[in-house]
Amino acid sequence: MPLRHDFRERPPADVRVVVFGATGYIGRFVVKELVKRGYQVVAFCRERSGIGGRQNQDQVVADFPGAEVRFGDVKDVNSLSRNAFPQPVDVVVSCLASRTGGRQDSWAIDHQATLNTYTEGRKAGVAHYVLLSAICVQKPLLEFQKAKLAFEKALQADGEMSYSIVRPTAFFKSLGGQVESCRKGGPYVMFGGGTLASCKPISESDLARFIADCISDPEKRNQVLPIGGPGQAMSAREQGEMLFRALGRQQRMLSVPIALMDGPIALLEGLSKLFPGLQDTAEFGRIGRYYASESMLVWNAQDQRYDADATPSYGEDTLEQFFERVVRDGMAGQDLGDASVF
Repeated sequence: MPLRHDFRERPPADVRVVVFGATGYIGRFVVKELVKRGYQVVAFCRERSGIGGRQNQDQVVADFPGAEVRFGDVKDVNSLSRNAFPQPVDVVVSCLASRTGGRQDSWAIDHQATLNTYTEGRKAGVAHYVLLSAICVQKPLLEFQKAKLAFEKALQADGEMSYSIVRPTAFFKSLGGQVESCRKGGPYVMFGGGTLASCKPISESDLARFIADCISDPEKRNQVLPIGGPGQAMSAREQGEMLFRALGRQQRMLSVPIALMDGPIALLEGLSKLFPGLQDTAEFGRIGRYYASESMLVWNAQDQRYDADATPSYGEDTLEQFFERVVRDGMAGQDLGDASVF
């Protein structure tokens, strides 16, 4: 089927968009934002969704008023052809991401399943593909980063289908994991004095709006788009200080030397060569160290440094507002999932 490039000339009500990863942390907001903008939205979901498969199909349908909800398996091309693309489609938005960051899971979801949505979407006439990636793929030391980059490369090589590759910085939820422990009197735990890594965190609703913009904004076409939230970049220490202000409590900071992570990781890596079942455990250790020591900002390869000024800002929601809200209302709706770093 020819790619449906004329979708840009049609009103949103005549543009069909399929969202994959629709029940994920960001995907839910993307579906609702696209519905609000008037697109024909198909939310493609697993038969059991949410953390631990807690949501059944009726609950998912009820969560997406105004969208057409379809169920299937992104790892099965026949399921995709039958359930996601039974009729022509204009745009795909992929918010797919491996739940754990483990090696097998990363290549199965971040690469192969995402590639399936691209190849089957192309057969259905998809002319534009919006990919939710991650800013950390700039320095690919982890399996999920390599898997994401492999798909980005395939998407960019198409030449006929246009794309928007969105690489956000940290999500609010990934910075909220210590709210409850600090509320109960525990210290805010950070590594290396809390100054090793910085980010420009972005809210789920602001990121959803940015992703939706990629469908209609010609300046976002065929672009790799790093994006952060409003304001200046913040270190882990500054985030902790902000949290204690929201709690109205005196600061309790605990700085852990980053080198303390290296020994256990090296041991696990060695053992995983003898016991392959430990490979993912070693990978989780590497993930933790990466996020403790690497900034979620644009990487200047020439100068070998992270550049906060070069990291675009977008939106209105601030981390301070987020902390104030979760201190008041709790972390409802902020499920951290199987790996809170994502």
